[in-house]
Amino acid sequence: MDETLSLGRIAGVRVGLHWSVLVIVALITGALARGRFPAAHPGHSPVAYWGLAVLTAVVFLGSLLAHELAHAVVARRNGVEVEGITLWMLGGAARLRGEAPSPAAELRIAGVGPLTSLLAGGVLAGAAVGLEALHTSGLVVEAVTWLAAINILLAVFNALPAAPLDGGRLLRAYLWHRTGDRLRATRGASAAGRALGWFLVLTGFADVLFAGSLSGLWAALIGWFLIAAATAESRQAQIRGVLEGVSVSRVMTPAPVTVRAPTSMRDFLAEGPFGPYRHAAFPVLAPDGSTIGLLTMRRVQDVPPQDRDHTTVHEVMRPLSEVVTASPGEPVLDLLPRLQTSPARRALVLDEGRLVGILTVADVSRALGWPTITQGPQHRHSELSKEQ
Repeated sequence: MDETLSLGRIAGVRVGLHWSVLVIVALITGALARGRFPAAHPGHSPVAYWGLAVLTAVVFLGSLLAHELAHAVVARRNGVEVEGITLWMLGGAARLRGEAPSPAAELRIAGVGPLTSLLAGGVLAGAAVGLEALHTSGLVVEAVTWLAAINILLAVFNALPAAPLDGGRLLRAYLWHRTGDRLRATRGASAAGRALGWFLVLTGFADVLFAGSLSGLWAALIGWFLIAAATAESRQAQIRGVLEGVSVSRVMTPAPVTVRAPTSMRDFLAEGPFGPYRHAAFPVLAPDGSTIGLLTMRRVQDVPPQDRDHTTVHEVMRPLSEVVTASPGEPVLDLLPRLQTSPARRALVLDEGRLVGILTVADVSRALGWPTITQGPQHRHSELSKEQ
């Protein structure tokens, strides 16, 4: 989930908002200002209802942020890099670069989230009691009470043993500890996530069809998200299991076809598609042979035909500073997140500045089917023994 608006860094972690967070803010604000607040404490002005509802929604987002920050801080303390946190329509997501090194670390990283929400709920509940004892406005007490309840509900829901919820991470930590197999543990947690997702989808639509309650659509939406996220997590785990320990040099295309920077678009296009330039992207070399960029066919097509005689590759290429680069010995798993978010969907492989290969998402996809990688180490050893 990419961020739309950056909020800077908190505790050293990059924090941002996705545009869909406006949906949850609008829903909470409307539900409180037009429903719960007037029903519980009538007689106040619309400005009071709406103003307090907006403030309550913002504080709720703050509690979601605290939940995700707790994950991020504990992850860093356990040796897992954190790319950032993004708040969106269905909550928040802490983007971790890599996996927990052990079941115990997984337990700590996953468990701190629900504990933080539970603690926030308890503190807010105590604040509501204190405010009521001080005879504070009932409307304010109502807002604090709602925040306490929603945080406790968030803690309970997140603790359900189903991926990608925090409880699913706890289940995976337990299964990982019991079986010693992280991939098998992930499959178990993902299966539980899909089961919970389908339960929410079916009960949500049943609520709409038989009870006429549109709130069932919200449950169905959450269920659909759980199914999609659990399936994606299982797939990512399989990818990590296959590519664990595989270097870029084993997956890349070596000695890629290159193009010289001074070449005109007319000369470049005259060679294809039956000449050497039959690919979709080409590393660009300066006259001295150094790699200075990447030329993609999409950029070539953007050059008007009448400009191709006097437009060079250097003017059209994507400069090296905007291209993902990697070293031959770098693990593919470390490169994959950057590769997937790259506009060119490619990485140039450089060995001490010298171009030695190019790696695309398609190369990684093909690598996933290599039997020599998917077999276990013991099986590979036995195959080598037979050959000898």
